[in-house]
Amino acid sequence: MKIVVIDDEIISLQYFLSDVVDCDIECQFFKDSQLALEYISKNPIDAIFTDIGMPNINGIDLANKVLDLIPDIAIVFITGMAVTIEDLSERIRANTIGFLYKPYNNLQLIEILNIIKKRVPLLTVKMFDSFDCFVDGNLVLFSSSKSKELFALLITYNGKSLTMSDAITCLWANSDIEKAKILYRNAVFRLRKTLTDIGVNCVGFKRALLTLDKTHIQCDYWDYLKTGIGSYHGEFCKSYDWSIDYLYELDQLAEKNKNS
Repeated sequence: MKIVVIDDEIISLQYFLSDVVDCDIECQFFKDSQLALEYISKNPIDAIFTDIGMPNINGIDLANKVLDLIPDIAIVFITGMAVTIEDLSERIRANTIGFLYKPYNNLQLIEILNIIKKRVPLLTVKMFDSFDCFVDGNLVLFSSSKSKELFALLITYNGKSLTMSDAITCLWANSDIEKAKILYRNAVFRLRKTLTDIGVNCVGFKRALLTLDKTHIQCDYWDYLKTGIGSYHGEFCKSYDWSIDYLYELDQLAEKNKNS
């Protein structure tokens, strides 16, 4: 799980870090709200923990800006003020998990973190035979075939960053480079919208670069590479030309497993 913490008080940041350092959580800390927004706009985030009383922009206004970027993000307010859920707008209220009133205790923090973990959906990815994705058993419908193929390629990279150049080589090799860049950006835009709509924030969208957070993804291809156990029968993302490059490794692994 990935969270961003925004607080202009160093002591509060250090106190928060000491509470979550042993948890299965990746934290990014910011004193500057604008830097936090820039980071959130480019990286998959499950939740924000923000102080309310900060200079330049208060935590509630900041939460509104974050919701513009990630509509389903979980919000937790850190405050010493007498603020309750009733003081929030309907939009923010719908995403607010709770309040950590200073000074807060570990049990309160752990309870909130557990609630956030339960909110994060698991994305199940099937790559053997054709490529498809499911959330809670429901098929994910991509808004374009190329955005779906782009996501398939990113999943195939298995945690390695995917550059625009690599993506174009695989998906738009026969297009003029300038046209290919436009097609790439359109596919990225559509992919981002699809993932936002299903509440899965697993892709970091950076300039000419896509990164993947594997934390909440279950993938048959990844499992097969790791354990050799799975349903591979000679077909992998079969509708995509670039997938042929991965068949040799899979066939070799299948042969090894058969003889072991």
